Amino acid sequence: MAEGDVEQAIEALRAGRPVLLPTDTVYGLCALPYRAAIVERMYRVKGRDVGHPTALLAATHDLLFECVPELRGRAGVIARAVLPGPYTLVLPNPARRFRWLTGTRPDTIGVRIPDLPERSRRVVDAVGCVAATSANAAGGPDPAALDDVPAEILVACGAVLGDGRLPGTPSTVIDFTGRRPVVLREGAAPADEAIARAEAAIGR
Repeated sequence: MAEGDVEQAIEALRAGRPVLLPTDTVYGLCALPYRAAIVERMYRVKGRDVGHPTALLAATHDLLFECVPELRGRAGVIARAVLPGPYTLVLPNPARRFRWLTGTRPDTIGVRIPDLPERSRRVVDAVGCVAATSANAAGGPDPAALDDVPAEILVACGAVLGDGRLPGTPSTVIDFTGRRPVVLREGAAPADEAIARAEAAIGR
């Protein structure tokens, strides 16, 4: 598919179609997160099992907290201390919001606030939040460039935004739902730096 523009991506998302957006790590396959059927369509495009969690991505803290109001307590302090940046934080989700994003742990939710390229930021700002996963076939390499994205994913997208070659390493994933943080994946930035900022913010 030829590259589209910001308005095309916004319209595609609102119509329930997935889009391809560059992030601060890799190219992401994104969809509106507000209805299970739309997210399930994105999973089918990727070939991903619906039991696997997918991050809720926002452009700002305020937009994230609008989608998950329960994050305004301790979890919100952690989110403000660590994000934006190339991290995915797994935080408590006591209201079990966005159950179709949470995999087998509906009482938790993964969230991201990346340092988005300007056009991607405009798209996400316009729709509030998106569900976002790497734009690769399930189990395949993470795409650093549009040429790395499988053709079947490109064809299924309602819009494709390019931003050249990206860093190519996915986000670092840290679970902050227990007594101590657990690093689920080392990625684009050191986990210990994020944990130190989070613990300083909550006074630990």
